[in-house]
Amino acid sequence: MANTPQSKKRARQNDARQAVNKTRRSRIRTYLRKVEEAIASGDQEAATAALREAQPELMRGVSRGIFHKNTASRKMSRLSSRVKALGKA
Repeated sequence: MANTPQSKKRARQNDARQAVNKTRRSRIRTYLRKVEEAIASGDQEAATAALREAQPELMRGVSRGIFHKNTASRKMSRLSSRVKALGKA
């Protein structure tokens, strides 16, 4: 348990930051889920549109420190290759 005033303030700040990060992470996951659902439906146009909406959200998460840069790049790469494969199928 925090004892000093500084550590008590730090604990409060961490709780507030955790709540903000949780909402941001949830928002990003929602966008990624929309892409997954569009891919599952087999509609390439909808999947492409959803991917275009998800990309800036994912990169915003990187700039805010929610995700590592390589993690976001990996997710985008895998999703875009799956969307691209819809056109060939």
